[in-house]
Amino acid sequence: MGLVEIVFIAIGLAMDAFAVSITLGLSVQKPKLREILIPGVYFGVFQSLMPAIGYVAGVFFVQHFEDLDHWIAFTLLGFIGGKMIKDSFSKEKGTEESDSNPFGCINMLILAVATSIDALAAGTTFAFFKVTLYTAILITGPVTFFIAMGGVLIGNSFGTRFKSKAEFAGGAVLIIIGIKTVIEHLLF
Repeated sequence: MGLVEIVFIAIGLAMDAFAVSITLGLSVQKPKLREILIPGVYFGVFQSLMPAIGYVAGVFFVQHFEDLDHWIAFTLLGFIGGKMIKDSFSKEKGTEESDSNPFGCINMLILAVATSIDALAAGTTFAFFKVTLYTAILITGPVTFFIAMGGVLIGNSFGTRFKSKAEFAGGAVLIIIGIKTVIEHLLF
């Protein structure tokens, strides 16, 4: 497996992080540099960490984890998506929750784990094709970092025009990604 293939795998793995970053961008009026960087850092680190774990653990770990990974992703994304949909209704009525921080540590950890579970299996692919682990990490992390930052900016640009409807749509996207994960696992 060459460098080009690894880059394309990294881009593919980063698409869930991109979609979630768009929803995070929807949640802020005008993102500060910190709010642009946080998703990039969390998603970039986890998209590097999970393939490394998959690489090291190999087929044994994935075979045991494979039966649950899609349900974990579905549950985490469904929970965060449902909360966003609920928040979108409270914002429409002017009862915006001020203590809710979509960029908080717990929320970001949940989202980072949920969006990087598929990267665990990709790590075993890297092992089978004898890809140098450092190469995979040095490509996957930065690619996800920049894609996630772009997602926040795109989501914010879209969100400032449509406010609560955009947050509702963002929550729905997270739930759809969770459902898609389960369907793909059950059908393929």
